Amino acid sequence: MDFHIYGIPEKPTLLLLPGLGVSHEIFLPLVELLREDFRIITADIDGFLLGKPSSFTSVDDQAAQAICYVQENLAGRLDVAYGLSLGGKILSRMLERNEIVIDHAVMDAAPLLPLPKWVEGLLRHYQAFNVWTCYRWTGFWRRVFHSHYFDVLLDEIRKVYPSGKTRAVLDGYKSVYTSKLESIQGADIHYWHGTKEAFVAKPQVKHLLSLCPDAHVEVFEKMNHGQLLVDSPEEVARRIVAIAEGKKL
Repeated sequence: MDFHIYGIPEKPTLLLLPGLGVSHEIFLPLVELLREDFRIITADIDGFLLGKPSSFTSVDDQAAQAICYVQENLAGRLDVAYGLSLGGKILSRMLERNEIVIDHAVMDAAPLLPLPKWVEGLLRHYQAFNVWTCYRWTGFWRRVFHSHYFDVLLDEIRKVYPSGKTRAVLDGYKSVYTSKLESIQGADIHYWHGTKEAFVAKPQVKHLLSLCPDAHVEVFEKMNHGQLLVDSPEEVARRIVAIAEGKKL
C-alpha cells in the first residue's frame, strides 16, 4: 500500500480507504473540505497503485499493512476511519483484528459476506470485463448504469488499471467475496449504503447487526454504489465531522 498525508498534524486523525479499481485521488474533493479539521491519511491499495506495477494480495494483507502504518506512525490509534466498498471490507477486517484503536468507523457499502462459489466466479470475471472495457474507454459500466457519476469511476480506472491489470481485479474480487466477517470490535461503527444498491447491501447490514447490534445504519435515497462520495462530498464531510465530534446525524 501507498499512504499520503494531508491536513494538520495536531488535528484528529482520519484514515480514508478507497474501493477496488480506484485510487486515493477519489478522495481529493473530500480532503479539501476536511484538511483544516483532520490529519488525513489516504491509502492506495496494492494492485491499484498509481504509476507503478503491483499485485493485489488479500484483504487481510491490506488490513495488516494499514494496521502496521497506524501502529508505527499514529501511536496505534485513529480518531475516524472511512472505507468505501473494498476499503470498507479492509476496514471491517481491521476492526475484526482489533490490534489498533479506531474510535469511529464508517463502512460505506462494504461487502461483509461471501457469495456462493458459482456466483463469485461469474461475478469476478464479469467485473474484470467491466474494468477492462472502462480502461479501453468503451464505457461498458456507464452504458449499463446510465449514471453521470460513473465518469469519475471511469477516470479512476484508467489511472490505476496499468498497475495490476486484470489479475488485480480478479484477485481483489476473489478475496472480497470469499471471506466472511466473523466478529467486530469498535465503540462507534457506522454502515452506509444507497437505496439503489439495497438488494446487495441489506444482507451485509443484517449480518453486521447480528455481530454489533449498536451499529448505526444510514441509507441514502437515490444513491448507487459510491455515489454519495462522488456527488456529495460536502455531505460526507459534514457527517464525518459530526461523527468525530460524537454528534447525532
